[in-house]
Amino acid sequence: MSVVRVENVYKVYPLGKRKVRALRDVSMVANEGEFLAIAGPSGSGKTTLLNLIGCIDTPTKGSVYIKDIEVSRRTPDQLADLRAQTLGFIFQTFNLLPVLTAWENIEYPLLNRKELTKQERRERVKRYLKIVGLRQFAQHKPNELSGGQRQRVAIARALAGRPSIVLADEPTANLDQKTGGGILRLMKIINQEEGTTFIFSTHDVRVMNMADQIIYIRDGKLIRRKQKDENILRSAVQ
Repeated sequence: MSVVRVENVYKVYPLGKRKVRALRDVSMVANEGEFLAIAGPSGSGKTTLLNLIGCIDTPTKGSVYIKDIEVSRRTPDQLADLRAQTLGFIFQTFNLLPVLTAWENIEYPLLNRKELTKQERRERVKRYLKIVGLRQFAQHKPNELSGGQRQRVAIARALAGRPSIVLADEPTANLDQKTGGGILRLMKIINQEEGTTFIFSTHDVRVMNMADQIIYIRDGKLIRRKQKDENILRSAVQ
């Protein structure tokens, strides 16, 4: 069952008197519970595609469906609700609030979920701190945590809203090899055990090796789609 469908999408940005065509006639599908990588070099359009899937931006032409909801026809308030209920985000720069503890950073997005009681919020934060292995660091602020620990907090924050789709924009880019590998294994375990769909923008071969499906983009065009039983086309992301 598909949870994301992108159909013949174009994205054009004005840049002075010029127009930058960030995406050109891109179509793709992400299925429920999939671990999917959108791969390509810098400037290829992979982050633009991730932003369209995340309802942060809208296509110039074409359609994006999240769980069969066509997002370009939604109001900003409807899109905000869709993001809160369906989507989680993990960024390469962590995007944690420096004045809040790990616990508070994870709980913060849940404060807008009026259907959750204080006790339900507490239970969710405890659960996901445990899942990412940071229960003993709950009261630490970001500057008291390592890069890998901060990314684990960001993962817990993304998961605490119980999204069906998590979007990760180069989540290992600011981590060393060993720490990045541990973060990827953690996300793969969560993907398998929780059934959460993960969609990455990446040029990290380790992400592609773990992926069920790889979407290769170059110069705004989809150049190849591959399944996990095929060899990695390394040249596509160099």
